[in-house]
Amino acid sequence: MDGLNHTNNTVYVKWCEQVAWAHSVALGLDLARYRALDRAMVITHSEYDYLCASHAGDTIAVGTWIVNWDGRLTMTRRFQAIRLEDGTTLLRAGMAFACVELSTGRPRRMPPEFIAGYGPAVLHGERIAP
Repeated sequence: MDGLNHTNNTVYVKWCEQVAWAHSVALGLDLARYRALDRAMVITHSEYDYLCASHAGDTIAVGTWIVNWDGRLTMTRRFQAIRLEDGTTLLRAGMAFACVELSTGRPRRMPPEFIAGYGPAVLHGERIAP
């Protein structure tokens, strides 16, 4: 809780990062795999729309899905945070990612393992609850 007695906006940012990593891990692309491949998907842009406050005691679910990718260098994720008690959407967010070579920090094509992992997870069309 912050000084305004609600969840601080930076907490939502952290939750989005955590759920994105959890999704990548579920797709078989964890940090160890990134290092072994000398590649990573890094955030190039993010946007957060804070729609409603949450408070102590609220049960919140945060989800993510991939909505766009070019199969070479970039992909886009969407996020949604919902208060489970009443189904209220608290946050909608998006992040753009680019593939980089870890050893140089330079943009590089996605390796076949990224294509095999992330590709089937792409949802075509937005799927956001009201």
